[in-house]
Amino acid sequence: MVRAKASGKHYSSTGQFPLVPGVDVVARTADGRMVYTGEVEPPWGTFAERMAAPAALALPLPDGTDPVAVAAGMNPGMSSWMPLTAHVEAHGAPDTVVILGATGAAGGLAVQNARALGVRRVVGVGRGVDDLKRVAGLGDEIVELVGDEDADAKVIGAALGDQAPDLVLDFLWGHPAEAVFQALADVPGADATSYVEIGSAAGEQAAVPASLLRSRPFHLSGSGIGSFDMRRYITQATVYIQLIADGMVQVDTHVYPLSQAGEAWTAPAGPRPVLIAD
Repeated sequence: MVRAKASGKHYSSTGQFPLVPGVDVVARTADGRMVYTGEVEPPWGTFAERMAAPAALALPLPDGTDPVAVAAGMNPGMSSWMPLTAHVEAHGAPDTVVILGATGAAGGLAVQNARALGVRRVVGVGRGVDDLKRVAGLGDEIVELVGDEDADAKVIGAALGDQAPDLVLDFLWGHPAEAVFQALADVPGADATSYVEIGSAAGEQAAVPASLLRSRPFHLSGSGIGSFDMRRYITQATVYIQLIADGMVQVDTHVYPLSQAGEAWTAPAGPRPVLIAD
């Protein structure tokens, strides 16, 4: 997200430069408390020795919490935690959740989040069977994308069988989303599906077929910092910090000292890079 904002490719990019990098952080307050915080006023960021953050978004860490796990896990984890808990609050725990882009950091946490909330069936969709099998909590419910929309729609449809999912969490968008739309349109019955667009790793555009919208109850929405009430976000962020503290979700991290910020900036996909002040 930090690199996307700096490049101007993130939906929250302001185009204001120079830009101090950093979105969220675990920091120590003047009185010695460890807090998760962020959303400092642009162009400032959290890669700093000192910062002024909103008082409402200074959430204390429980004693013994790994600050690295919180720093790495909050942003990607909350992207799915918010729509998952919204569904639980409105309808109860979903029976079946499809996670499109399950092999990424956010997608892998989405699998763990769904399991933590009692989802019975989690179907992970992404590239690479071996990578999908390594996602914690996914089990055998995997669908490998091959890059052909019709072929991908068929394997997604075969995995769904005759029951549409209650919830789809999409970190890819683009052509993979269109394959899911095609698969959903072919699922018999009229079960309601909520489709939540979270990321756009596969493209900014996806065509939603009119036949899907008319053939079943279908709710399309997004999950991002501008799409929900910040009061609810703060409440759920406190819950999620406790989830990490209790070890209910595991966050894969790679720690860098601040002197190696350049290496962290260019780190390939994999464990979440976390900068620690020297």
